[in-house]
Amino acid sequence: MMDFGLSILWYLIAYIVVTLVGILHTCFNAYVLKMDKDTIQPVKSMYDIKSYAATVKYHALYNIILWPIAAYYYFIKVQPDNLWLEALIIGISWMLLTIIIDLIGWVLIRHPWAMTWKEMYLDYQPWITLIYLAIFVSAFAGAWFV
Repeated sequence: MMDFGLSILWYLIAYIVVTLVGILHTCFNAYVLKMDKDTIQPVKSMYDIKSYAATVKYHALYNIILWPIAAYYYFIKVQPDNLWLEALIIGISWMLLTIIIDLIGWVLIRHPWAMTWKEMYLDYQPWITLIYLAIFVSAFAGAWFV
């Protein structure tokens, strides 16, 4: 039987960890590798920041590695009767929740790292689609390891 609270807990852990990995990778590029030393100010887009742009191709990889771990720990704790149906429910709900949170947190709420609609959903292709697909598939990958 699905445990909604535990599902949300593992969702939040995965979302926060993936986000932190991306931010830390960008900061590493900026401060250790000094990728932004010749960036022209003011920056018009996140993609104009070299330290961020260099991480984009890795974003789907972070997700395909980290989300199945969260799904695995969820499934070993819950041990559902119908593992594959629950994987489908978890995959769809985690993907949809991520789409909503990304829209709110990265597009609608303005902050220094915020993106426009175009940057998030057009310029970020194919990566954003691969990320959402990775989150969906991660539930099945986590279930498979159980």
